[in-house]
Amino acid sequence: MNYLAHAYLSFNNADVLVGNMISDFIKGKKRFDFSGHIQNGIMLHRSIDAFTDEHIATKQAKQFFKPVVGLYAGAFIDVVYDHFLANDKTQFDDEGLLKFSSSVYTTLENYKNILPEKFAYMLPYMRSENWLYNYRTLNGTGKSFGGLMRRAKYLDNNNLPFERFQKNYNELNHYYNVFFPDVKQFAYEKFISVNKL
Repeated sequence: MNYLAHAYLSFNNADVLVGNMISDFIKGKKRFDFSGHIQNGIMLHRSIDAFTDEHIATKQAKQFFKPVVGLYAGAFIDVVYDHFLANDKTQFDDEGLLKFSSSVYTTLENYKNILPEKFAYMLPYMRSENWLYNYRTLNGTGKSFGGLMRRAKYLDNNNLPFERFQKNYNELNHYYNVFFPDVKQFAYEKFISVNKL
């Protein structure tokens, strides 16, 4: 899952949201530098990632991208899932997604003094370009794909993954619809467990 899904699967808990969003920027024992609830968010993020990777729908969806990006297929599926979540009317309407995105940025900015340096550097761009909301558009999704291509080692910067996304749009949407109810239930049960609510 990518940024939008991790934010959404923090279930409106600010500390968990912060941990969930910064998890990829925290290595090893660095997680113990944060409060218990933020640590819970870090661990929730990692549990969601493991669940996502092992889900049958994700494994099937990856096959559309493996011929052009190999082992990076999972990263592209993360963005694909965010695109379909942003367009999922059972989770957000237009106004709801806009409000949710704004609230996420505001929450993260309230914690700016403890954010990892690389994440803190990225956050103003995330807000000014409204990454979370713009996953709903093809243009925003294409920009996210482009960012992955630029950061990935051993991949030529080309448009092939985005072409695959567009060509197989309906099939990928189907895999999202199979996957998302499962990950939402899993994440909520894990959220309740780790936060002992």
